[in-house]
Amino acid sequence: MLRISVETPNDTPEVEYLYDLAFAPGRQALSSYRLRDGVPPVAKLCMVARGEEGALAGAIRYWPVRIGAAKALLLGPVAVHPTRQGEGVGGELIEASLTRAEALGWQRVLLVGDAPYYARFGFQQVAGVKMPPPTNPARVLGRALVEGGFDGVQGVVTPLK
Repeated sequence: MLRISVETPNDTPEVEYLYDLAFAPGRQALSSYRLRDGVPPVAKLCMVARGEEGALAGAIRYWPVRIGAAKALLLGPVAVHPTRQGEGVGGELIEASLTRAEALGWQRVLLVGDAPYYARFGFQQVAGVKMPPPTNPARVLGRALVEGGFDGVQGVVTPLK
């Protein structure tokens, strides 16, 4: 049984440790982190999953960006503790946070990731969207949260400050 909730300041040290554990301390060198520098995450969408015993099982964060002139969310990072992998923790965090993002009025979500994994959550390659280099265009995926959410949306992805 998982308890999913919005990340609080008390969760942050544990979440940062989990991200370092999952992605290594050099994770900030990834191109997507340039979109996060100096921009706070969307606090209402940063979520944690805890097991019955209260231990952190996973975490997910979102960042506000622009694709050309259109506002969007950048999903990531999402991480699951190594002892909880394969239990569906990441999937539950993704589904819960996407449902919340839609309820909060967001229209589209972007991420850089593995298409076969994220396809089950409705993500697919998006044409005309350019992430900061070096990003493999085949890994740039999007999901519309409203019908037509990506119609006509194209351009360079930049931070939304």
